[in-house]
Amino acid sequence: MESPRMREGFAHDATVTIAPDGDADALGAAITVALCGRWDHDPPCPLAPHHTRAERTGDLVRLRTLFAVEPELERRVRDRIDDALHDARFVAPGGVTTRWRFEASERGEIREQERDHLGRLIGS
Repeated sequence: MESPRMREGFAHDATVTIAPDGDADALGAAITVALCGRWDHDPPCPLAPHHTRAERTGDLVRLRTLFAVEPELERRVRDRIDDALHDARFVAPGGVTTRWRFEASERGEIREQERDHLGRLIGS
């Protein structure tokens, strides 16, 4: 019998443009919904433990999602992240809608300073 594959750590980078009054945190919430079904769930994440960071400069938001998953599921996770960002809107509790425009995404290279965080995601 083949032993189960272990999770590995990955990074996914994306950029979107958002209105000046748009909530950049809505982007991470949209990604969490895409990966977990809800943005406010209890751990662990069912598909891929993850963390998304958003850095905003004017209308441009750079997103970096670190995630841990079995290698054969990597593409599924990346597709879900991109699908969430292509949807270009998130409705938060209370009905506030944030809209954005997807610009680009790519596989990110793991940075040395991210290795400990990825280790925690892999172990969760």
